[in-house]
Amino acid sequence: MRSVPSILWRLLTFVVVLAAIAGFFESQTRVYLTSANLHSLFRDLAVQGIVAIGLTFVIVVRHFDLSLPGIASFGAMTLGCVLALGDTGNLALAVACCVGVGLAAGLVNGFIVGVLRLPDVVATIATGSIAYGLSFIYNGGSSYSDNFFTSGILDINGNRFLSIDEPVLILAAIAVAASILLHIMRYGEGFYATGENPLAAKLSGIPTRLYLLAAFGICAALAALAMVLFVASTGAAYVSSGNQILLPAYTAVYLGAALFETASIPATLAGILLTAMLLNGFSLLGVPYYYSDAIVSFVLIVAIAVFDPSLMKILAQTPASFLKSRSSTP
Repeated sequence: MRSVPSILWRLLTFVVVLAAIAGFFESQTRVYLTSANLHSLFRDLAVQGIVAIGLTFVIVVRHFDLSLPGIASFGAMTLGCVLALGDTGNLALAVACCVGVGLAAGLVNGFIVGVLRLPDVVATIATGSIAYGLSFIYNGGSSYSDNFFTSGILDINGNRFLSIDEPVLILAAIAVAASILLHIMRYGEGFYATGENPLAAKLSGIPTRLYLLAAFGICAALAALAMVLFVASTGAAYVSSGNQILLPAYTAVYLGAALFETASIPATLAGILLTAMLLNGFSLLGVPYYYSDAIVSFVLIVAIAVFDPSLMKILAQTPASFLKSRSSTP
């Protein structure tokens, strides 16, 4: 169990990094900490945060899911298609269909990886490509915006409660539910056990295949749900709606895990806050997306290096091995 001083030091590090990022961008733009920009930042954070929370479950069971952009695009187009069917649109049905196709795709991923034992990277790239292709069947690749004003989906992005944007409240509700499942209920221990030692977990009676199904299902369902907020903010559903969610989500999970020693929902929220602050700041400075993506990718590599215990073990042993070899040299 981690000591209290260790936790405090990590929290202090997080606060210092947070303040450094805010201070740098505020000094460069003078609008970074304004109310309007903070509302925009947190609305974007809500979309990315929901995806990252879902991805946390897959990372906890020590797997990868690269199908999220395709599944999210399929969910967004499903949402747009259902909204366009009626005169006023049926928002509840559209959201249910959006999340439903995401859940179905995630369960397929879980079945392929957990039951058929195929490599997760190859399998999820394939299923993501299939989902992306299916997103073209609705409208031939054209965007949807019919009935968006009358359905109420645009209100999701604009509504506030006690000055808090509705997307942020939705993120908070999902974060609380995910935290209860992963960190408070006994079922959460099964996710960690499945990731840390699948064989021992299976011999202990933990249904590891069901946990893999659940992890991939939750991940894809939340990626699709995030598209509801994304579509509400853009005012249209595109086949490319999910293209920008993968990098921020992975960066958030691994950055949070690097800061707080292990992947968890609170750590992911900390990671997505830092990631969203970076992306928002680069946007205000007019930095081209390919440069900002490169910087975020560098942060992801560093976070993975810090989070990967095998790599850290190698790095820790390297100086000792070097000195030993030098001392044994005649």
